[in-house]
Amino acid sequence: MKLYTASRAPNPRRVRMFLAEKGVQDIPLVEIDLNALEHKREPYRRVSPLAKVPALELDDGRVLTESRAICTWLEGRYPEPNLMGRDAEERAFIEMVDRQAEFYLMGAIANVVRHTHPGLAPLEQPQFPEFGQAQRAKVLEAAAWFDQRLQQQPWFAGERFTVADITAFCALEFGRLMKFKPEAEGFAALQDWRDRVAVRPSAAV
Repeated sequence: MKLYTASRAPNPRRVRMFLAEKGVQDIPLVEIDLNALEHKREPYRRVSPLAKVPALELDDGRVLTESRAICTWLEGRYPEPNLMGRDAEERAFIEMVDRQAEFYLMGAIANVVRHTHPGLAPLEQPQFPEFGQAQRAKVLEAAAWFDQRLQQQPWFAGERFTVADITAFCALEFGRLMKFKPEAEGFAALQDWRDRVAVRPSAAV
């Protein structure tokens, strides 16, 4: 088994944080150099035909792509500590918030960064700077909504740390490339939450 990853990309970081929270250290990591466009060339194309990272190659040769799918597999293989829900109801609500963090927060941040940051120009061709700038409003809208939730509960999906917090944290860390800081935008609860996640050992991966 091996995990193909990229150190500075948010989705691979989601999986690495998930593994760190589980205390799993025996899965070899294979670094893919995105800046060198290694993900778009053979032999990685044989692993991930869509040229995306991360990818988890299982012992039987099958490959899982998509961060959420990889984490679901890992949750089954390493069930403790539980990060996705202990029964169908809790799993559904955690997945709902995880998807919201992925689609509305991480997605908007990614659009800004990919289309406005000069360092990502080789990876995002063509870039559409006006589109990227327009997506800043989407980031603020999502951040405001999550800030309100965090004024009422300690973690993204409720009373305990879950995969949704990992997704949201990786989104905000990627947001540094667009100079997004929750506190500077008046989102004190979101900033407090981010700072609490940042001191967890898994945040260092």
